[in-house]
Parts: sequence; C-alpha cells; structure tokens
Amino acid sequence: MPRPSPSVLPPPFSALRGERRVPRCVIALSFPVLPTRKGLMTALGVVFRPQLPPERLRAVARLADEVGLEEELWLWEDCFLEGGVSMAAAALAWTERVRIGIGLLPVPLRNVAVTAMEAATLERLFPGRAVLTVGHGVQDWMGQVGARADSPLGLLGEHLDALRALLRGERVSVRGRYVRLDDVALDWPPRRPVDVLAGGTGPRTLRLSGAKADGTLLTAATSVDGVRRARRLAEEGRREAGRDGHHRVVVYLLAATGAGADARLRAELAAEGVASVPDVGVAGDAAAVAGAVRRLAEAGADTVVLQPTADEPDPEGFVRFAAEEVRPLLP
Repeated sequence: MPRPSPSVLPPPFSALRGERRVPRCVIALSFPVLPTRKGLMTALGVVFRPQLPPERLRAVARLADEVGLEEELWLWEDCFLEGGVSMAAAALAWTERVRIGIGLLPVPLRNVAVTAMEAATLERLFPGRAVLTVGHGVQDWMGQVGARADSPLGLLGEHLDALRALLRGERVSVRGRYVRLDDVALDWPPRRPVDVLAGGTGPRTLRLSGAKADGTLLTAATSVDGVRRARRLAEEGRREAGRDGHHRVVVYLLAATGAGADARLRAELAAEGVASVPDVGVAGDAAAVAGAVRRLAEAGADTVVLQPTADEPDPEGFVRFAAEEVRPLLP
C-alpha cells in the first residue's frame, strides 16, 4: 500500500478520522484508577490488538476478570477483520464483571435501526455492561464496500439523533438526507439509559460529538494538547446544543514495555506516520507509563487505554503489567 500523506494517519491512529482505512478492531480492558477534575474518576485500559486472531479474545477477557479489571473492555470494529457486536457479545458472555465498549461501529455500514436493535439487545442481555461508540468509518474503505457518504458529518449527526431517540424508547419517523425511518420503535428497548459515544478528531466532528453524543473516543495519535483541544471542542458543542452533564473523553495511549520497548515503539510510530507528533506513545517501565497516563488524565481524559505495539509478544502479560504494576502507581 502506498505511504499516506502526512495529513493522513493509518490505523490504529486514523481510525476515527474518516480519511483512509476502516477502524481496526481494538479491544481495551479498563478499570478505575485515579480521581481527576471535580472528583471524576479516570479509568486505565489495555488494548487487545486486531493483529491477534479473534479466538485469542476468550483468554484475554477471562484474564480481565481474574486480575480484577472490572470496569470496561473496549472494541473497535474493522469491517474486514473482526465484527464489533459479535466480539462484544462473546466477551460479555465469557465474563462476569467487565463492561464492554464497542468503539467504534462505522455508521455507513449500518441502518440506524439495526444499530439500535443490537445495542438494546446487548443491554437487555447484559444490563449495564455494554457501551456503544459510533463514527464515520474511514472513507477509502467505506468506498471499497460501496458505503461512502458524500457528507460523513451529516450522516453521523443524523445517525446519532435517530439512534439515541430509538434507545430512549421513542417511536421515530424521519426523512433526512441519509437516515429515513417510518414509524420505527424498538419492541424491546433498553430498560435503562444507554450512553452513546462518538469517535472523531476533526474540529467539526468533536463539536458534533459534544452536541449529540454522550462522550468522545480519541485515537492513539492524540497528544496531551490534543486531548485538551478535544475536550474544549466537545464542551463547546455541548454548550451550543444546550446540553448539561459530563461529557466523557476516552483516549488511546500507545505503550511498550519490557525488552526492546523503545525500538518497538519507534518502529510503530514510524510505520504509522506519526513519529514527529509530540507526546504520542510511551516506552519504559510502569513508572514511565503511569506518568504518561497522568498527563493525559490531567489534560481532560476520563479513560486512558494502553495500546501495546502490534508486535507485543505477550498480550496477557501486558494486561497483568497494567493491572499489577501501572495501576498501583496511580493513586
């Protein structure tokens, strides 16, 4: 594949930008670690990379329960690797405590009624344990499957409006540019509110997320300043829409530890085209990783998800590293 231009970041970094490839399927285990702004808690996560086959999920998900990672298990959907909803359902069935976040489902691939049915079904089967994130998908791969929208922002906005209404149990009729529903309501709506997050990095998408979603998911290419910017733009959109309450921000942090950590991190940043982006990625021991987590949390992240390099030799060991070595350093 030809090298992308500097403004285009390949997955996992570009997965939310809607510019090149479809999001890689990423699974993150997260758990609460430290209080931050106004008494809020920040969660620490660990990513299961899509370079691993789906059958590896069972062991990692069960380990999450074993080591007490009780908060969340995140997934990104890749339309050619792993399906987000199917992976989430399996992880929920294999575990007892972890919550499952799907981040993200590309909206061009799904009718909004199907998205709502899947989200409602997971919520009713596993109450309080499913979190949904939707986003643009990445436009060249959306085009590859014949689903590219002329206005990704318009599609995402219409999808979010209809999705949140359906999940509230409303009967929806709408004729938008992309979303068209005629007297549609869920027969089995969720019994409790379901938060919907949106993935994105561009300023218009971040404002849209603040206005129409309950939280924002950011890529591993997001620096400390990028988190501050995303928080600010999302809050601007939230205020302009007249919404109150807290807007959750989730960010991935590329991390490497153990033998060859520096080299593995440098190689991945170079391969992804983000070696020159400041404050992206961390290599070192638990103290170094915990410091990077603190900086992102102080910048406005509610959840920081540690994303190992694609060639991480021991995914289960990386989960234990996060839980048993990094978390104790985060008061």
